[in-house]
Amino acid sequence: MTNPMVLIVEDDNSIRNLIQTTLKAHNYRYISAPDGEAAILEASTHNPDVMFLDLGLPDMDGIDIIERVRSWTDMPIIVISARTEDTEKIKALDAGADDYLTKPFSVEELLARLRVVQRRLHLNPASSQSDSTFKNGSLKVDYAAGCAFLNGEELHLTPIEYKLLTLLTQNIGKVLTHTFITQKIWNSSRPNDVASLRVFMATLRKKLEPNKGGPQYIQTHIGVGYRMLKVE
Repeated sequence: MTNPMVLIVEDDNSIRNLIQTTLKAHNYRYISAPDGEAAILEASTHNPDVMFLDLGLPDMDGIDIIERVRSWTDMPIIVISARTEDTEKIKALDAGADDYLTKPFSVEELLARLRVVQRRLHLNPASSQSDSTFKNGSLKVDYAAGCAFLNGEELHLTPIEYKLLTLLTQNIGKVLTHTFITQKIWNSSRPNDVASLRVFMATLRKKLEPNKGGPQYIQTHIGVGYRMLKVE
């Protein structure tokens, strides 16, 4: 598995140096940018595989960078920011970020988040969505037949549960916000839809994770949304 090229967008020299040192020690390739304009130039010129993005840059807000970069690439974007409010996380994720890491952070967590998107890169979600089946651990989804299996046994899912499952599998490793999911499932984002989403997600999780000691497929990000985890 070849390590990806990482674009580090961070105006704080000490944090940027820490990330660079960490990536170098683990044999990752990287390039850096101290502000938004340099980040967009590096992203368009070098076509990196992953972006670490600070939101509080001197020349533009990180949300604007996400939106501009998303106009031409689907590369994973991991936000690294001192903004801790759920509203800020949701804005970044809704704009197209894949994950959110709050400062201060440990290098172990940084590397763990990178490994998650690295697995997603090698899984190649675009290819998975065009194929007729998806596999993750003991879970199999047959998109063409419109059914799902766990340990070889067909799961009896409601239409909403199946739509939720396919949305999660087609975005494996990515945090999907409540707003994103409800827009995709119900074409709206009313408070009642979020309440309904929690109910349907709970019933789906019971079917995917019948044993408490078994693998966890769905990760809840409280106040933000949900993520489908890669199960080895």
